[in-house]
Order: sequence, then structure tokens, then C-alpha cells
Amino acid sequence: MTRKTAIKPGYKHNPLPDGWRVAEFGVLARVLKAKHLPSERAHLTCIELEHMEQETGQLVGNTDSSLQRSTKNVFKKGQVLFGKLRPYLKKYWLAQFDGVCSSEIWVLESIDPGCSNEFLFRFIQQHLFIQVANVSSGSKMPRADWDFVSEYPFAIPSTPEQAQIITILAVWDTAISKTQQLIAEKDKRKKALMKLLLTGKKRLPGFTKKWKVRPLDEVLIPTLRPVEKPGSAFLALGIRSHGKGTFLKQEFDPSKIEMDTLYTVRENDLIVNITFAWEGAIAIAGRQDNGALVSHRFPAYTFNGKGGVVDYFRYVIVQPQFKYMLGLISPGGAGRNRVLDKTDFLKLDLKLPDVEEQSAIASVLRAADKELDVLRSKLDALKDQKKGLMQKLLTGRIRVRTSR
Repeated sequence: MTRKTAIKPGYKHNPLPDGWRVAEFGVLARVLKAKHLPSERAHLTCIELEHMEQETGQLVGNTDSSLQRSTKNVFKKGQVLFGKLRPYLKKYWLAQFDGVCSSEIWVLESIDPGCSNEFLFRFIQQHLFIQVANVSSGSKMPRADWDFVSEYPFAIPSTPEQAQIITILAVWDTAISKTQQLIAEKDKRKKALMKLLLTGKKRLPGFTKKWKVRPLDEVLIPTLRPVEKPGSAFLALGIRSHGKGTFLKQEFDPSKIEMDTLYTVRENDLIVNITFAWEGAIAIAGRQDNGALVSHRFPAYTFNGKGGVVDYFRYVIVQPQFKYMLGLISPGGAGRNRVLDKTDFLKLDLKLPDVEEQSAIASVLRAADKELDVLRSKLDALKDQKKGLMQKLLTGRIRVRTSR
């Protein structure tokens, strides 16, 4: 496979910052040789890097001890791990504990007293993984090339400036990590609240009426809006599995679909992909979906307002129990052999409160969603800020004061 051309660092085009020097990566760092796991270290945690959180360098991987049979590399806390396979997945990590990993992961450490492992990690985080991903050989399973990595030029500041840069970036890492943890905690709390409110195990103040079991045909109205298939590219809608909502296919080619009749989607329609309903391919259309077209395999339903409230059902349809019910009425084997029975769909029984209580529950859950949205926006801002800061600090465009 022909390599793509890598973009060289900015110092090639700009003056090297005062006090900085240039060295190839292979002069600054080495790959530790793979070796069999000693029996006295069999207790060490075994990891397989799946992908890394670029903004913080947190581990996202498999720590299953059953992987130890295929592992050969022993690493120590503070060394840098870099996954050779599919490096575009950001498979790098500054080890936070001693452990073992497969031979498909490079264990790197600095061999230059003027360059710390932490700074090597920051350089990979900011520059190297992009370049490695661009030139990795192989199509389906691209692999990093040590010859390229070792020859990659690396501009580094003095040891005191490195330490200051690492300290500054660690502050941002902490802020990002704490925000991520807060999001995870609030999301977990929201899911627990959903489970209680949507089953009636927890009632909101002022509501005492008994919940009733209703079939979906008392809540939903099958709604068809047939149109002739356009002769030119059109906006098509799809549904993700596992309750992850809709997606749009811009400029969809009409020649890719055989049907002559399609159907128009409107905001707040409940839409099911009958082929993958068993996998949770169900969603409520949003404003951005208004006017998109679907095939007959995506039946749409509107809410009658008497038995069900659309905002309440946004939460109902993503519950594991509802997905399980969709599976029961999707007979057959797997994949396209499991087609939802639309008649049985409308016969599904749900235990529901009256519409007033549904609206109140939906309001509580929307408030939880808004709180999460605020935190996610804050997280995105922190990541963007850190990305810009790293770019300036690691190229010397912003200098930090050091004590001499």
C-alpha cells in the first residue's frame, strides 16, 4: 500500500523557539522488547487498548485477566503505550499502573535525560498519532510503522519548560476528567430515575390515580403520507439501533431504492425500522427530520393525545423492557430475517399513567436532560480550549516561565 504524505511539524517553517532543540523520535525514545510474562508477575492487570481519550489520556480498554495467555509485554507505571494496530483510534496511554499487554502494543520509554516520558506522551497526543495514522500500512487493519515513527522529527523545550507545560496541561486534564465523571454520575442518576418514574415505583407529588394497561393502538395512530419517489437526490431518514435516534442521509440517490412510493416524515412521528426493531431501531422524529423520506419498512405513527404524550414516550421506547417486547414480536433468525409484525406492534400492552402524569414525568426527565446538555457543552468547550492550548504550548507559540 502506498503511503500518504505526512505533514511535518511547524518548526520546519518557523524559527525554532529559543532554548528548544530538534531530535528524531527514535533518538529520544525506544521500544522495549516483548518478553514472556514471568510467573511472579502473573497477578498484574492485563490490558488491550481499544481507544484512548485524546483530551485526557485516560484508559479505555479491556482489563480482562483472561487476556494474559496472549500477552508478552510487561509495562511499568509512567511508561507510554502505543497500539500498533489501527492507530487512528488514538490507542495511546501514559500508564497509571504496572501491567501486561499484547505484543501489538509498543511499550515506549525515554532514553534521553532531557525528555521525560510525560512529554513524549504529550507529543504523541498532539502530533504523532495523526501522522502515524496517515501513513499506516494496510487497508482493513492498518499498522503503525516504527521506521516512520523513529525518524519523525520532534521539537522539544528544555526540561524545566517541559515540566511547566506538563503541569499546565494536567490542570486541564483534571477539569475535563472531573466533568466527565460528573456527567457519568448524573447520567446514571437519570437512568435510575427513569426506571422508577416510568414503572410507577416512584410517583410525583399530586398524582394518585391508578395506572392502566393500554395497548399501543389506544395511543398511536398509523400515519402514512405517501409521495412518488423523487427523480433527483432527496433527504432520506434512517434509524440507529439501541435507541440512539435518527440520522439523515443528505442527497440520497433515488436509483439506490427500488420502491416507487416513499413516505414523508414529520416532527414527533414515532418511527420503527421493522427490520431491526428487535435491536431497538425505534425513534421519535425531531425537527431536523421534518420532510425526510422513508420506505415502507419505516412505518410512522402519530400520538392521539388521549392515551399517550410524545415527550413521555421519548423515554419509554429506549427502556430495555420495551426493546425486549419489540424482540418478542420480531420472529425469525437474525438480521433481516427478523421482521417486526406491525399488527402485533399496536397490540403491545403498556402500563401507563394518565396524560397529565405522563407530561409531568416527561418534564422532570427533560430537566435532567438539560442539566446533562449543559455539562456536555462545558466538556466540549474544555476539550476545545485544551486542544488550542496544547497546539501553542507544544510548538513554542506560547512560552511558559521557568524558575532558573
